Amino acid sequence: MSVMVVRKKVTRKWEKLPGRNTFCCDGRVMMARQKGIFYLTLFLILGTCTLFFAFECRYLAVQLSPAIPVFAAMLFLFSMATLLRTSFSDPGVIPRALPDEAAFIEMEIEATNGAVPQGQRPPPRIKNFQINNQIVKLKYCYTCKIFRPPRASHCSICDNCVERFDHHCPWVGNCVGKRNYRYFYLFILSLSLLTIYVFAFNIVYVALKVLICFFTLWSVVGLTGFHTFLVALNQTTNEDIKGSWTGKNRVQNPYSHGNIVKNCCEVLCGPLPPSVLDRRGILPLEESGSRPPSTQETSSNLLPQSPAPTEHLNSNEMPEDSSTPEEMPPPEPPEPPQEAAEAEK
Repeated sequence: MSVMVVRKKVTRKWEKLPGRNTFCCDGRVMMARQKGIFYLTLFLILGTCTLFFAFECRYLAVQLSPAIPVFAAMLFLFSMATLLRTSFSDPGVIPRALPDEAAFIEMEIEATNGAVPQGQRPPPRIKNFQINNQIVKLKYCYTCKIFRPPRASHCSICDNCVERFDHHCPWVGNCVGKRNYRYFYLFILSLSLLTIYVFAFNIVYVALKVLICFFTLWSVVGLTGFHTFLVALNQTTNEDIKGSWTGKNRVQNPYSHGNIVKNCCEVLCGPLPPSVLDRRGILPLEESGSRPPSTQETSSNLLPQSPAPTEHLNSNEMPEDSSTPEEMPPPEPPEPPQEAAEAEK
């Protein structure tokens, strides 16, 4: 027998709060309704740091030290953590008075001030409170129906009284009060350090690039200027280093025309002589008409050759000699024996 369990819907207090705040994650996240500038803050921080990590950090980690991106990442994570804590936390909102409490406070005020004649302005609703031997006035909030605590104020954007109210910051999308002021301060402090850090190493990155470009520019431009000087004199680098035409003998350059324009035209615009190397020419063959043996053939000739294996063939399988008697070479005469040769002597 199945038992049906009916769960009643639980209404949280944040669902009935009369202010202009928005809540997420079942009331755990509390923000103001105007969140557009907060998204702009996230975009600026994330975009700037992404470009810094993608380009400058990779170069600086290789050229200077790998600790540069590590420290930048720590500052970035700390800034993002304090920003989200400031934006998503309760700044110190003071709950509004319930109807019974509001009626009781009204009765106390009327009893204190007395009946106000018609046409006269009622006296301000103020309570005196002593802090460190000083009198502090507590003002009455007509919206929240309460006497605000010392240093509290009513935020017109969030429509709530905030304890130790500092200001409403649109960049974090929330009020800054007693419960999130420390995170707000840590956020702006870490963000300032991160900004200075990124700016400083951007200058270092640009300086290194400018230094490299300067040396590259100096070397290339200097080399170009030096060869322009040589072209104008119709002189080579070897002749300039050796001082062939500018030495002690003061011998004039016989290849110079004495005119810069003529020297430049001869070196840069004169006809190019044909190549005497003849790289694609064909080597002549030997007189006998046979090509020179290749290295593979010579190496194979140097190796000892084993005799070919002979097989017993039948008379019918004997190979026919295709050579004719005329083509056979004549037999060589037998050499005389050595003894007969000595007797003749």
